[in-house]
Amino acid sequence: MEQVKISDPTWMKYFGEGTTFILWLTYIPSKILGLSYHTGNLLFGFLGFLGIRYIFLMVYKYFPTNHEILKVPLFPTVFYIGNLHFWTSGVGKDAIVFWAIAWFLFSIQQYKEKWWQASIAFFFVYMARPHMGQALIGGAAIALLIGTDIKRNYKFGLAGIALIGSIYMSTYTLDALRMEDFNITTVESYSTKKSGLLNRSYVGSGIDITNYSWPVKLFTYLFRPLFFDAHNIVSFISSFENLLYLWLSLFIYRNWSVEALRDMPLFLKVAMVTFIPVTFAFMNALSNLGITMRMKNMLMIYFLLFCFYLITHKKYTLYLRSLDRKKFFQRRQAIIDAKKKNAI
Repeated sequence: MEQVKISDPTWMKYFGEGTTFILWLTYIPSKILGLSYHTGNLLFGFLGFLGIRYIFLMVYKYFPTNHEILKVPLFPTVFYIGNLHFWTSGVGKDAIVFWAIAWFLFSIQQYKEKWWQASIAFFFVYMARPHMGQALIGGAAIALLIGTDIKRNYKFGLAGIALIGSIYMSTYTLDALRMEDFNITTVESYSTKKSGLLNRSYVGSGIDITNYSWPVKLFTYLFRPLFFDAHNIVSFISSFENLLYLWLSLFIYRNWSVEALRDMPLFLKVAMVTFIPVTFAFMNALSNLGITMRMKNMLMIYFLLFCFYLITHKKYTLYLRSLDRKKFFQRRQAIIDAKKKNAI
């Protein structure tokens, strides 16, 4: 409660975006029910678990097959990644946003029955982190328009709602970020300011990205810290995760195909369309590897699943083609045998 100073504090005085929203959520459990901070961690950790469960169920249902690395299956191993649980197991915005994004994608995937749940999930994303809500609703609008998963009468209706919502909320997002507009100059100025704040001497794993090229910034955001960056046990463990991200990303070009993008489940399309602009924004603003791991945890699992899906789609397509060839040769052999039998 000391993070936000409010005179004569009451529950509704804490209602707002960002940190105040978390204080609003925890006011009754903390101030009225008297629950401890440890209990709060359990409650928020349970929400993080629900988010992981949503993603688990969608991968189980919509991925065509599995894939192994060093004889270790990626599913369900990817759901035991340390940072996936570390940042979603305590009181704060991270658990709320991770859970709400997963819930939103789960609801979008089953839009006919659960469209109203997507609205509730979006509320939590936007209130906890307005810029993430803005990116998510915009990503949903674009993915719905270019995708082939939804019938046309549903597509334009849902995409229109998402697009109108994105435009309407852009003003509130700018106010929350204290920006005037979304042009390149303003965004770069905002990113430079944030980068400077995160690269001060007292910030643990700060790095100077001001002179980095765009490719190096992108690599830094997606795949660092690696082992040469490790300065404690947490960053050392994170290095293994980032090595997995890097390894799987090398297979994107090899396994990419129009058919894979077309067949990709809707939740993953929305996640990746959201992931791209968020990545370009964060890679210019975050110059602290610890905070980078925290912020990219919201969407990085979907990048991993994107790489995973491309591999499994290619693998499954080759399997189906081998079955077709086998059936073809079996039919041809049957015809040859029948001709020989008739000749005799």
